[in-house]
Amino acid sequence: MLRSNRLRLFPALAVAVLTLSGCAARSVESYAQRGVDLRQYHTYSWGPADALSTGDPRLDNNDIFDKRVRMEVEQALARRGFEKATTGMPDLLVHYHANFTQEIDASALDWGYEYCSTADCRAYVYDAGTLFIDLVDARANKLVWRGWAEGSVDGAIDNQDVMDAQINAAVSRILQKLPRT
Repeated sequence: MLRSNRLRLFPALAVAVLTLSGCAARSVESYAQRGVDLRQYHTYSWGPADALSTGDPRLDNNDIFDKRVRMEVEQALARRGFEKATTGMPDLLVHYHANFTQEIDASALDWGYEYCSTADCRAYVYDAGTLFIDLVDARANKLVWRGWAEGSVDGAIDNQDVMDAQINAAVSRILQKLPRT
């Protein structure tokens, strides 16, 4: 009986761990244009605003979300040695895009499969998000670097504190990938 209870508890604990670990981006990657020396860039300005949908109407045209992402990007770029241009043409144009979708994690169905009952093993539905940050050479109008983070944003869209923490963590981890010496 004790073993049976443990086996039923395992899927619930695993889902709880997945939910709590959703505060951090699961995957952070970057791409740098071959042959480009990013040390040549020192100043930046924001490029045109993104006209694409985020995939979630609560965040489309949401000034609070937009300002938070921009603030975190500006702080992270400053830590990496970039200055925001106030006059003249900047070296780089910065652009971001966020995309949110609903995902299904069916791996819970496999945990202890032979012991699962319908009530014990269910697919886990969660909100997933991807944040892209692009750096474009302002003179050549060419992408020189792109970084992105993707992972669960469950509970973040409706909770400003959680959203702020996830934006902060994602932007920080993305821009850590930016080669700079």
